[in-house]
Amino acid sequence: MTENTRQKIVFIDIDGTLVDDDGHIPLSAQQACQQARNNGHLLYLCTGRSKAEIYDSIWDIGFDGLIGAGGGYVEFGEDVLYHKKVTAEDVRHMVDFFNTHQIDFYLESNSALYASANLQPHLERRIYGDIENDLVARAKKESQPHPFITGLTYGEANLYKDDVNKVCFLESATIPFEQIKQEFEGKFQVMQCTVPIFGEGSGELVIPGIHKALAIADLLEHLSMSREDTIAIGDGMNDAEMLEYCAIGIAMGNAKPALQALADDITATVEEDGLFLSFQKYGLLG
Repeated sequence: MTENTRQKIVFIDIDGTLVDDDGHIPLSAQQACQQARNNGHLLYLCTGRSKAEIYDSIWDIGFDGLIGAGGGYVEFGEDVLYHKKVTAEDVRHMVDFFNTHQIDFYLESNSALYASANLQPHLERRIYGDIENDLVARAKKESQPHPFITGLTYGEANLYKDDVNKVCFLESATIPFEQIKQEFEGKFQVMQCTVPIFGEGSGELVIPGIHKALAIADLLEHLSMSREDTIAIGDGMNDAEMLEYCAIGIAMGNAKPALQALADDITATVEEDGLFLSFQKYGLLG
């Protein structure tokens, strides 16, 4: 590589960046990632998802590693740099609070995603529509099952798990987001609406002191690479620190306005080949 095309390390969010709301990865994004790696650049998934949510269809594109659970888990090649977990006491607190208030949620671990009792029908309404009364919604469920719904583990009697990375909850019809935030203030970083289809009052609880930028900094130190050679691309507010930290921070066209405001650049939406266009613009494709 010449100095102008020296090796970059690119951090790529998944939902709303690499993958659309239906769980599909545009062909242009797949080809862009593969071409960038062929050109000698390093590509890392950098996502709020835990490892259990990184399906084969994503890994098969080809990546050099993973920053998962919003920065709580860092993997490069076959090696794990670190894995930070929620304490047993805090898991019990989360599970009991959400069950008491009938808030649908799922626990994220590296081994599986554990769904609360009534999560599946709630998710299906949000992703497919009214499958009981709408033939189009029912056909969508049958012909295009969403990988996220099919990838969850249902029916676990005991949700007091000992390997929890974080928890995501769907919008409640009765409990506002602010009440949930107050309940866990000081114990967790409570992030609102990181997955828009879950509702404006949805969110996730993350171990304090964890975010994508800190994990990127730790990985760069371990790899002896420079922040000057970093590019980040994302669409949600949990990507904010990442976009600000990396030398070039790119917001998707479908990103929230607040994220676009702090980004160095804005590309097109997922459906409009935003990832491909950004890779092309910054010379990753040759």
